[in-house]
Amino acid sequence: MEIVSAIISLLGGLAMFLYGIEVMGDGLKNSSGEALKRVLEKVTGNVVMGVITGCLVTAVIQSSTATIVLTVALIGAGVLNLKQAVSIVMGANIGTTVTAQIIRLGSIESDGSFLLWLFDTDTLAPIALIIGIVLLMFIKSKRSKPIGDICIGFGVLFVGLNLMTSGVKPLIGTDAFTSFLSFMRNPLFGIFFGLVLTVIVQSSSATVGMLQTVASVPGSGITFAMAYPIIMGINLGTCVTTAMVCSIGSSKDAKRTGVVHIVFNTIGTVLFMIAMTILQNTVMAGAELWGMTADSGVIANFQTVFNLVTAVALIPFTNWLVKLSVIVVKEDAPSELRHPELHTLDEKLYISPAVAVSEATKAVAAMGVIARDNFAKAFSLLQNYDESIIAEIETDEECLDQFADHADHFLIGLSKNVETEWDDRQLDMLMATVPNFERIGDYATNLVEFAQKLNRENQEFSERAKTELTLIGKAVMEILNMTVDAFAANDNEAATKIEPLEEVIDDMVIILKDKHTKRLKNGACSIGPGLTFMDVMTFMERASDQCSSIAVMMLARSNEEILQNHYDYLRDLHEGNNESYRSEKKRRKEQYIQPLREIH
Repeated sequence: MEIVSAIISLLGGLAMFLYGIEVMGDGLKNSSGEALKRVLEKVTGNVVMGVITGCLVTAVIQSSTATIVLTVALIGAGVLNLKQAVSIVMGANIGTTVTAQIIRLGSIESDGSFLLWLFDTDTLAPIALIIGIVLLMFIKSKRSKPIGDICIGFGVLFVGLNLMTSGVKPLIGTDAFTSFLSFMRNPLFGIFFGLVLTVIVQSSSATVGMLQTVASVPGSGITFAMAYPIIMGINLGTCVTTAMVCSIGSSKDAKRTGVVHIVFNTIGTVLFMIAMTILQNTVMAGAELWGMTADSGVIANFQTVFNLVTAVALIPFTNWLVKLSVIVVKEDAPSELRHPELHTLDEKLYISPAVAVSEATKAVAAMGVIARDNFAKAFSLLQNYDESIIAEIETDEECLDQFADHADHFLIGLSKNVETEWDDRQLDMLMATVPNFERIGDYATNLVEFAQKLNRENQEFSERAKTELTLIGKAVMEILNMTVDAFAANDNEAATKIEPLEEVIDDMVIILKDKHTKRLKNGACSIGPGLTFMDVMTFMERASDQCSSIAVMMLARSNEEILQNHYDYLRDLHEGNNESYRSEKKRRKEQYIQPLREIH
């Protein structure tokens, strides 16, 4: 009965330990998302800098697999190339050893010193849990939640370790445990055991933590000679997870990154195993090192040394590893991908919401550029008809529709992962902006239809209508350019200047429709082109309306009043209660309304 109870305690502790690692990792990712994004975006072709970056990122998010998943997603997004990704993977192996160094805190014993007492996990874990629960249950802000998750995860992690230790103690000395130790005396069995266990647990940090827990129990009998092969097997086990992640729905370079990780860890394990075997049987055959007890600190230090030495040894051969991966994963026949900037949203980016939001913003900005350009091309057809331009517009419109569908699914999925208030508001803005840009693209196809109708019926606008069309076209293209540029640059100041121009465009449409109605009545304009002109005005106005919506959503991110009620904000502007708005609208009227009235 005692054995059954011990096993339940061991498994329960393992569950808490794994959950603690995950919660702490999620908290670290969410609290450091912006910094993580900036670091990854600045990775250069310098391999050493890439290794350092991979190490730092993994140390922060506490998972080499998470770093590699993120790297794979950024390859797809075009942020990183294969060589940069390979160097980050090398560094990830080093960074993952930080978890083992944290876990070794559990072996600290107080000698009466307040500092050691404070860092004793029996003290530190409850303090972390108390802080975490206060932040999550009483503060309840999006800013404090990631920090609360870190504290809760840290506390749960060590509570789980202590529970695992309690579960292991009764097993020490049993026939099963003695047989296990005999099994582990063979280094190859040790490697195999570490590999299989890591594949099952799906976390090298968790597997090393389990080994540290068992080894730290007095009388465990686990020596350094038994422990080091298991650690190398654990490193090999991480490759299986990486291979699965890199092979599912990823680009060729993403698959090559997985190949490099496997080759890198395999070479490191083989070389280290050969070196350790030679040392154990020749130069250091009688050394006490092999028979010494492998406590938590020894295991953590060896894992760090192993990964550090392997990375340093293989850095000079980075280009060879890249070439090998290209040989293993061959390139498909070249296929031209139209607008590759619209194909960067990968759900793997969810692992770091801040990076995912950043990449989504870039992709939506690219969508805006294409929609604007399509509208400009379509507008030009009304006066200079060209069938080849129509084909381009139709192709790009299909790209926009496909991107809009994919972006909607991506952003909805991302909304379940964002943690910070700013990312949440940015996401709201993106979800509203995608259909706005899509509609601008749709309006371009409407203009194409009007141009085709005029061409098919061999009709054209009157000279006066053409002059008016040119003027309002200039105003609409200006507001489209302002909106796309403000969105891409995240420029709220520029966004405030969009609404005054939108109001002026609305006034222009009213004036033009009124003038055109009079021309139709007195017979100065044919009925067919005249009605088409009216329809064109409607879609010019609608395009500027979409720009207004985008600008308001941009401003709402940092203005609670606008966020709560867009309509009150716009009504207040239109009533002339904002001096800046009045001044800008006056300038725009002088620019566009006055010349419009002078057309006779």
